[in-house]
Amino acid sequence: MPKSLYEPEDAKGLCVYLEQDQGRLESVSLELLGKSRELADSAGLAVTGLLLGHAVEGLAPQAIAAGADEVVVAQHTLLRMYTTSAYSKVATQVILDKKPDILLLGATPNGRDLAGRIAVRLRTGITADCTNLELKPGSLLSGEVTGFGGGVLAYIECPDHRPQMATVRPGVFPPPEPDPEREGRIEKVTPELSEADMTTQIADHVTQEMPDISRAPIIVAAGRGCHGDFSLINELAALLGGQVGVTRVAVDEGWAGRDRQIGQTGFVCRPKLAIICGASGAFQFTVGIEKAEIIVAINDDAEAPIFEGSDYCVVGDLFRVLPPLVAAIKHARGNGGQASA
Repeated sequence: MPKSLYEPEDAKGLCVYLEQDQGRLESVSLELLGKSRELADSAGLAVTGLLLGHAVEGLAPQAIAAGADEVVVAQHTLLRMYTTSAYSKVATQVILDKKPDILLLGATPNGRDLAGRIAVRLRTGITADCTNLELKPGSLLSGEVTGFGGGVLAYIECPDHRPQMATVRPGVFPPPEPDPEREGRIEKVTPELSEADMTTQIADHVTQEMPDISRAPIIVAAGRGCHGDFSLINELAALLGGQVGVTRVAVDEGWAGRDRQIGQTGFVCRPKLAIICGASGAFQFTVGIEKAEIIVAINDDAEAPIFEGSDYCVVGDLFRVLPPLVAAIKHARGNGGQASA
């Protein structure tokens, strides 16, 4: 691999790409700031946030409150909407100026797209879709990734190229408690950008409201054992004021969309309560739910792996277990109404 554009001895600090959409910081950016603050404090490093967009400088104090020591704000009318060519050019300009040792991005559609382009421009590598990060002596970043359906847990390092880049799955780290009293520096830069750099033009920007199961306080998840019948799953989730999640099998069978998928190739969730119905408990699923405060598992196989990490285990057919549970909740309320989360 060719040498990167700057050497390890010239690099310093952690940098977090602060992804925003229409003037709102994405939650994964705040999660990365919290984790970066933890890593930086252990090694005496500074945390820099990289904020690109148009009229977005008002988001900088939020990033500082979440853990950034400095926020570099690059604003331009051509950065109003995310485009690969414009954002990768400006991000590369700032990175070459700041020379961070580590660069972290959220493993979102735009974050993944941007990370790949930046890595090629800077001649460095990426540890993609990390589920954990560690900082070793000498500011060597170790990224944890899973593979082969969860059968392999790998730790990837990039000792010779800079910046050390990693994309991190949303929901992996808890969001930090904001500290409005934190002080930090805001640096505004004027990017070198023109219409000639715009290889694509956005004709329209349409957003679709999608359920964000990664933020749901209560999740009722279904696996192969539901056989595509979600009537009881949906009813229980509605009664509890929660969201419905599914395993990859349910998605592959066409029973639910990928916006409901939990696990290695889906969402990582941190609910207060997770009720898992008819899921065997393969690692690629449990990695997405293991940080729940309370896990209740229902499965008719007493040897199912899902029971190993559950707080409460119910051995039985979900179609026999859920009806009396639903009835009991309705009876306890007296009116059959929904609960608030």
